[in-house]
Amino acid sequence: MSATHSPSIIFSAAPPTIEDIAAIARRHARIEISAEVEARIAAARGVVDRYTEKDLPVYGLTTGLGAGVDTRLATEDLVAFQMRVPQARAVGVGKPLTQESVRAMMAVRAAGMAAGGSGISLNVFRGLIAAINAGVHPVVPSLGSIGAADLAPLAHMSRALLGFGEIELGGEVLPAAAALERAGLKPLELAPKDGHALVVANSLSIGLACLALEDIERLFDWSLKAIAVNFEAFRANVSVFDDRALAARPAFGQRRVAAQLMELLSGSSLLAADAARRLQDPLSYRCTPQVWGALRHAIDEARQATEIDLVSSSDNPVVIASEGVILAHGNFDMTAFVLAWERLGQAMAHCAAGTAYRIMKIMSPGMSDLPRFLTPMGQSRTGFATVQKTVSAMEAEIRHLAMPVSLSPFPVADGVEDQASMAPSVLAKTQAIVERLRYLVAIELIASVQAVELRGVSGELGKGSAEAYAFVRSHVPPLEEDRAQGPDFAMIAALIGLGPQ
Repeated sequence: MSATHSPSIIFSAAPPTIEDIAAIARRHARIEISAEVEARIAAARGVVDRYTEKDLPVYGLTTGLGAGVDTRLATEDLVAFQMRVPQARAVGVGKPLTQESVRAMMAVRAAGMAAGGSGISLNVFRGLIAAINAGVHPVVPSLGSIGAADLAPLAHMSRALLGFGEIELGGEVLPAAAALERAGLKPLELAPKDGHALVVANSLSIGLACLALEDIERLFDWSLKAIAVNFEAFRANVSVFDDRALAARPAFGQRRVAAQLMELLSGSSLLAADAARRLQDPLSYRCTPQVWGALRHAIDEARQATEIDLVSSSDNPVVIASEGVILAHGNFDMTAFVLAWERLGQAMAHCAAGTAYRIMKIMSPGMSDLPRFLTPMGQSRTGFATVQKTVSAMEAEIRHLAMPVSLSPFPVADGVEDQASMAPSVLAKTQAIVERLRYLVAIELIASVQAVELRGVSGELGKGSAEAYAFVRSHVPPLEEDRAQGPDFAMIAALIGLGPQ
């Protein structure tokens, strides 16, 4: 969607939401700034100016950074030092971040400044907003942050807005100065503290989290639809969704998930008293409320952790304008945040395993009482047999990606910075898990729709499972003669991955 057709997001008394950041990053919603936010930023800047005039010791304002905290800056060097801050920290390597990731990072940094604790100059804040609205996207390498503030990514962003490095504008990568001129913008002019304020935040990590949450919420809903269609085809026992049983031991999320699945199955012949083929099904069926309930709880926890950082000032030092003070702290530490996201990755891995097991079982005649590998043309045809290799590969990769990466890397800055969260790496592997789980859900949908037809119950589906069935069949024909199925899986995965348009 083009920027001209996108609604505006107003940074005001109500802080921006996760959905706002995704809209700015993916759908080019414009940012508008309220007078209240500008007044808040100006008040904090006034505190910075007073500290500067009095030459008081403030980290990154009148002193060096990192191990250089013991170095006092000369008055005549304060502005030049701020210009050097992003240049010296532009040490990222690897493939450039995607456009949406850069926009999310820029929007999150602006949101953090709007919270009022950064002490940024108002003209620099306005310049960042103008760059986002103009579609100015600094070329930012994807590797180099350990998650104790995303210094390297934000430094590459900042130096581009100063006129150095490269910027992507309208699909073309240009020297930064030329891109700014074409966009009708001037390079940022920094005052004391501004260079440090631009880079001292976890904006990449939080931006990626906002995008991931939009993706995960959509994938979660489609995963439940795939489960519902598989239950219909397998003729699984829906007593596992009975709220009376679940209330007897109300583990996180399970009653909510069971209610959603019963809603999807509303009107299905599977709800008849004698519809189930077994008294008890394999655990990948029987425990769906518990496993997907754990995922629901993990998503909610990751959302809460992300919201805290999105609407807060994690700048170090932080300006408390109401008291006229600047305080050093460790609020940039992301341990609680990454633990929530590591848990979410492991929850998705459990769901990936359950999805893979159900796919295997719906293809097994001994388990499903359906033709082996779901082919209606006999065993001279392969059917879905080799699909199992793709399923196995995706599940194994997800299990590997779910291993923790957030334990602290080795100390840097002459031992001063001896703890970090690896937050960007946690979010990068979460994105990889989402991509692979989306393929698994697509495969479960397609295989289950085939199984529904072989079972002969396509006209007896519940409301939600019937909608999922119709969606798949509107894009993928039944598998009769063997054909390449990879394109089918890729198509459905892409369609269920589309966010709001």
